[in-house]
Amino acid sequence: MAFKMIATAQQVPQQIVTNDDLAKRLETSNEWIESRTGIKERRIAQTENTSDLCTQVARQLLNQQQLAASQVKAIIVATMTPDYYTPATAAIVQGNIEAVNAFAFDISAACSGFTYALSVAKGYLQSEDDYVMVIGGEVISKVLDWSDRSSAVLFGDGAAGVLLQGTLAADAWLGERLVTLGQQNDQLTSGQLVTGQTNWQAPTQTHLAIDFFQMSGRLIYNFATRTVPVELEQAVLAAGYSLDQVDHFLIHQANARLITQLAKRLKQPLSKFPMNLQHYGNTSAASIPLLLDEEVQQGRIKTGDLCVLCGFGGGLTIGIQIIRY
Repeated sequence: MAFKMIATAQQVPQQIVTNDDLAKRLETSNEWIESRTGIKERRIAQTENTSDLCTQVARQLLNQQQLAASQVKAIIVATMTPDYYTPATAAIVQGNIEAVNAFAFDISAACSGFTYALSVAKGYLQSEDDYVMVIGGEVISKVLDWSDRSSAVLFGDGAAGVLLQGTLAADAWLGERLVTLGQQNDQLTSGQLVTGQTNWQAPTQTHLAIDFFQMSGRLIYNFATRTVPVELEQAVLAAGYSLDQVDHFLIHQANARLITQLAKRLKQPLSKFPMNLQHYGNTSAASIPLLLDEEVQQGRIKTGDLCVLCGFGGGLTIGIQIIRY
């Protein structure tokens, strides 16, 4: 059974935090941030949690297609900032929209999460009556050390997603490549849980310590500009296409310099690499679907366009999906 992508949607917090706002509390400036990252502002949640943003996305997807929540077969949320360790954020979304017939679970693959989730989702589309939601959602602001200039300026909060339907017509999915470099797992971490020296005999002592987001910036940049383009080109070629045939490269919105360098290494025009990170920052698993929704809503991605979705981040992971929109 093939699948088609029938709706896209997004939800971001109302609060906009500019570089100048951050400069009031950090030793930084708008010029310093923008010249190094391309980011001008980001959305930061005030009261919303990850499930709140994802729920709004889910409702928009249903409304666009006038679909009843009871018709949804599965809800998959990609996130590294869930509301809880358990229940899954997807389960909260399922309950909020009353999708009583849907099973729901989360995927944790950091900035590759949405592309990994798409890989899983297509296996659940077995008839034309099957509908699956795939949502990437993050409230990264709750895991940041806001006194750390190296990370606090990079990230933003948001959620976005797609509604997939099974189809007997041409398949939207053309190929994929999923990569994990677990030997480098310590190069990008968040929320480390450390077992204390206590045991059941000393239950009043602290058992856990939760760590803020940490990243080896130079190594991650090299990974993104050297390893990722190699994997991306291999994925496109394995799907039977050339890079020149690709209409849009929807790359994880981490850093404008990085995306520019990636385009150069692939010898493709930068016009094929849309960016919206200037307004949202790095939204991790929400990054690609947020960009996809904007490009679709603004008419820049049209039916029949060949799109490459490429996420990369903690794990280290790379997720590449090649689709015909």
